[in-house]
Amino acid sequence: METTATIRGEIARYLQEHGLTINQFAKISKINSGTLSGILNGNRPMSMNQLDQITSCIGFKEGHFYDKYIFECIFHATPDWRRLGAFLERCAELDCLHLAARMAMENITYAPMLFELAESFYNEKKYNAAAALYECVAESEKFQHSERLALCHYRLFLQRLSDNQESNWQAVVLFEPYIERLDEEYQLAAYVELINVSGSLGQWDKVDDLAVKMGSKAMTRYQNQKIEYSGNHPLVFYILYSYLARENSYSERGDYEQALSYTGIYESPDWIIDPTEDECRVIKQFNEWAVANRYLHSILAGDYNVLSDYVKYIESREDEIFVALCHIILAANRHRLNVDYILERFKKYLDYKPQKNQISNINVHVTLNQYTRLLAELGIYYLNAKQYDRGLSHILDSLAYSIRIKSDNGMLRCMGIFEQFRQYASEEIQKRYNELIREVQKLSVYAWSPLV
Repeated sequence: METTATIRGEIARYLQEHGLTINQFAKISKINSGTLSGILNGNRPMSMNQLDQITSCIGFKEGHFYDKYIFECIFHATPDWRRLGAFLERCAELDCLHLAARMAMENITYAPMLFELAESFYNEKKYNAAAALYECVAESEKFQHSERLALCHYRLFLQRLSDNQESNWQAVVLFEPYIERLDEEYQLAAYVELINVSGSLGQWDKVDDLAVKMGSKAMTRYQNQKIEYSGNHPLVFYILYSYLARENSYSERGDYEQALSYTGIYESPDWIIDPTEDECRVIKQFNEWAVANRYLHSILAGDYNVLSDYVKYIESREDEIFVALCHIILAANRHRLNVDYILERFKKYLDYKPQKNQISNINVHVTLNQYTRLLAELGIYYLNAKQYDRGLSHILDSLAYSIRIKSDNGMLRCMGIFEQFRQYASEEIQKRYNELIREVQKLSVYAWSPLV
C-alpha cells in the first residue's frame, strides 16, 4: 500500500479524499491522463513542471514537495544533469536550494556543472543562490588545489562582507589562505578587498604586508606586457594602490615622514609609457590623492599653517571632503586647533552617506568605519571645548554605530570617554547611554542581566 510520506501517496490521498478519478484530476491539472496514471503507478518519472501543476491543483504553495522530489525523482532515479540543473534553478527561485545542492554534491562528477551554475547565478546577481552552490563545491574540493576551489572561496568572501567587523574578520581568515591559488584575473582585485577590510579593522601591519605582495605581482605582470590582463582596473592601478596602501599604513601608525615617501612614488609615475585612456584616468586620480595627502600628513604632523590651503583644495573636490573632515578633526584634537569654521562650512558632509571617487565606489564597510571614528572625534572635539551636551551626543552616536558594525575598539573607546565625562551628562543623555549599554550587553556571548 502506498504511503502518504511520498509525493505519489499524497496525490493518491488527495484523489481519495475529494472523490476524484485520475481522468478528472488530469483535466484539472492539464496533465495527460495516461502520463498521470504512469506517474501514480511509479512507471514513469515526474517532471518538475508536472510537479508544479499538481502542487497548485492540490492547493499547496510552490515548492511544497521539493524536498521529497529531491529524494524520489532526482537521486533515486538515474542521474541526469539536465533534470537536476533545471531543478536547482527552480529551487533558487524559491530560495530552497541548500538541501538540493548538498545532495547533488554526493555525486562528485557534478562539481564542475554546479560551479558553472553558481557562476551563472553570480553574474545574474542571485548571490544567495550562488553562495549555496559555492559552499558545496568548496566543501567537496577542500583537499584539492584548484583555481575553481580558490574562486569559490573568493566569491564567498565577497558575499560575506558586510558592515559587521566581526564577520568581516572571519571572512578574511577563511579566504586569505586561498588568495595565492586565484587566477591573476581575480587575484589583484582580491588583494584590494583584503587591504580595504584589513584597514577598516585597524590591521595596519597586515595592510602593509598585503600591499607589498600586491604591488610586486602587479609590477611583474605590467613589465611582461605580452600577457593580456582583463581585471577590473588597469595594472597600473594596483601598482599605485599598493603605494597608497603603504602610505596609509604608515600614516595610521604615526610615521608621517615614511608615509610621505610613498606619496612621492605614486604622485608622478613617470615609468608608465604611453598611458591608455583608462591609465590616464587612474594616474589623474592618484595625483589628486597625492596632493591632498601631502597637506594631510603635514597637518597631522603639526604643521597647521597649511590647513587653509588644504580647505581650499578640497572645496572643489566633493569626493575628497568626507575623508578630509575625518582627518582634520583628528588633527584638531591632537593639536588643540579650532576648526569650527571648517565644520560649519562643510556641515552637510558630516552626515553618513556612501562615498565614491573617480575610479569606483568606496566599500561600505570602509566608509562606515571612518564615519564611526569621525563621530567619536567630533565628540572629543566638543568635549574639549566644554560643549558637553553636544560632545556626549556625538560620542553616543559613535557608540551606536560601533554597535552596528560590532567594533569592539569603537565601543570601548566611546564607553571610556562617556564615563570620563558622565558627571556632565544630562538625564536624557544618560538614559540613551543606558539603552545603548544594554545593546552592547546583547552582543556579548557573556551577556547577563543582574537579578533584582
